[in-house]
Amino acid sequence: MRLLRPAVVWPLISGILLAVVLLQTFPILSGEPSPVERPTHTDTIIPEVQASELPRINRQQGPVSYAEAVRLAAPAVVNVYTTKIIEQQSHPLLNDPFFRHYFGRSAPPRQKRMQSSLGSGVIVSAEGYILTNHHVISGADEIRVALRDGREAFATVVGADPDTDMAVLKVDLDDLPVITLASAHDAAIGDVVLAIGNPFGVGQTVTQGIISALGRNSLGINTYENFIQTDAAINPGNSGGALINAYGQLLGINTAIFSRSGGSQGIGFAIPSDLARKIMTDLIDNGYVVRGWLGVEVQDLTPALAQSLQVPNTQGVLIAGLLRGGPAHQAGLLPGDVIVELDGQAVENARQSMNQIASTPPHQRIKIQVLRNGKRLETTVTVQQRPTPTTQ
Repeated sequence: MRLLRPAVVWPLISGILLAVVLLQTFPILSGEPSPVERPTHTDTIIPEVQASELPRINRQQGPVSYAEAVRLAAPAVVNVYTTKIIEQQSHPLLNDPFFRHYFGRSAPPRQKRMQSSLGSGVIVSAEGYILTNHHVISGADEIRVALRDGREAFATVVGADPDTDMAVLKVDLDDLPVITLASAHDAAIGDVVLAIGNPFGVGQTVTQGIISALGRNSLGINTYENFIQTDAAINPGNSGGALINAYGQLLGINTAIFSRSGGSQGIGFAIPSDLARKIMTDLIDNGYVVRGWLGVEVQDLTPALAQSLQVPNTQGVLIAGLLRGGPAHQAGLLPGDVIVELDGQAVENARQSMNQIASTPPHQRIKIQVLRNGKRLETTVTVQQRPTPTTQ
């Protein structure tokens, strides 16, 4: 048996001792968990957090939630159910003399059926006045309003304005929730808005989007157009409902959508609250809407028209016709004149000029600048009240 030489033994012993020391110092090297040391008590004092000191989330700031806006506005948005009686056309043979000779001369009475439709509305006063669209209640024999709290009532039509597709209803109920109206003049493109209504009759629904554009006109929807455009989903049944801001205030009345399928495609239009308020006041006070009037028929300029009339660009509107003895005729305006400025405001298109004149109070004098034979002329016109449909 051979003994290990000292030169070999001592390095081996040193290696074993080193390994033992390392395992004692770093137990994780052995694959076993190291013991957890319990923290010793110190004199550090942790402050107790009171409930009042907890950070509060302001739901009116940022995209956290719009629940507060909905809580404020939604109770004032109602479902509007309309019913109309329709007489069904009799079969053509019943009016044929030969047929009636053999089967009886007395024609059977026409059958009647009930047609129902739905929409939305917004309660804007404690007296029970409700804003909605004219097309929602047009031709209805019966109008029923359902509130979010479960109450229902029959509504009467205070008045309607087909030119803007607005109507005012009234219900006789106590303790009505009333929405707060905001001024659409304070709205800006990019503002967050919520649409509240009853799409497809599924029940009150809230959709969210932004203001995509302001002052939309020339859409061919109404005679007078000044829409708020939004990408908040608006569908059939939303008509007459509320478009609110992030504070739960009414910005507009949802009216129409641009769609090739009949459903929402992110292009919806609402009547601004300022215009809706003015229409409501006129309908309640007068039964019709008071509008300014010049007695002119205008059309947009095309590049060809602008060139033939010696107009440098297509800004302005052409007077295509005017009523003899009307305000414009009395002020000396002529067919063929191009209106380029109304009361200090540049004219962009025919719809915009019609809206501006309509919103001008009757008997107010305004300055009008026109181009005639390439020369700029200015005249003053006294705006008159637009004749009502019954007096035209």
